[in-house]
Amino acid sequence: MGELGNKIGLDELSGGAKGISKALLAEFIGNLLLNLFGCGACINISQGLDAAPDIVLIALAFGLSVFAIVSAIGHVSGGHVNPAVTAGMAATGKIKPVRGILYVIAQCAGAAAGSGLLKAFTPDDVAGKLGVTGLGKNVTQLQGFGIEFFLGFVLVFVVCGVCDPNKPDSKAAAPLAIGLTVTLGHLLAVDYTGSAMNPARSFGSALVASEWADHWVYWAGPVAGGVAAALLYVHGFSAPPTDAPSPRYRPVAADEKEHSGRPAPSAWTVEQTLKRLDGKNDDMA
Repeated sequence: MGELGNKIGLDELSGGAKGISKALLAEFIGNLLLNLFGCGACINISQGLDAAPDIVLIALAFGLSVFAIVSAIGHVSGGHVNPAVTAGMAATGKIKPVRGILYVIAQCAGAAAGSGLLKAFTPDDVAGKLGVTGLGKNVTQLQGFGIEFFLGFVLVFVVCGVCDPNKPDSKAAAPLAIGLTVTLGHLLAVDYTGSAMNPARSFGSALVASEWADHWVYWAGPVAGGVAAALLYVHGFSAPPTDAPSPRYRPVAADEKEHSGRPAPSAWTVEQTLKRLDGKNDDMA
């Protein structure tokens, strides 16, 4: 396989097919669960179609779903569960293009399966649009794009921050931080755009409900925001390597050696010298 094939990731299909298959299955299941549980919170069985959406309930459902999913599959596929995250990782070279494309296909298929299961489990008289994302009252397409852009931006920005390889201490808290960021986005944007934040999530709902109004907003917005956030973080905010010396501090011994050409006295030598001086002062007294 040529150098170009390796760069775009064709080598993963031949040499690491087993590994990528597991990753694709993980992304499929992750989006299935996201649309089943998250979109399920958008349906009010007890009060029917006339019930006002409970924004806090919806935000928590999506946030907790992402928290659980990333905790479960993060070690297998990276826990993207979102084409915007995948696009950001591909734009910064964290994953290869072929893997990125396959991830997006698996994510969309999983989201469609999750919405299909939700439709099968829900009585027809209360199913409504099964959580389809749509622009709010008097919200224009451009405004919707702007909201979805920043939803994708904040999500990928946080993902890059908590998954920075030079910040190992943040790894344990990564699923919770990502889940809370999803919750944050939904608390803001449910009334604006339905708060997709995730093109695959919108695709799954739209496919099962056959509702495609303004659907481009839910792809262009989060993906553009995710790519912008990933590039900004990697090129402007990445943590320095943990083994790199700090430019602000230098060991005293090194400074002394540079200025005098002789090794700096050790802490033991300084301490003993002080004790001897104290002893001489006592004798003189």
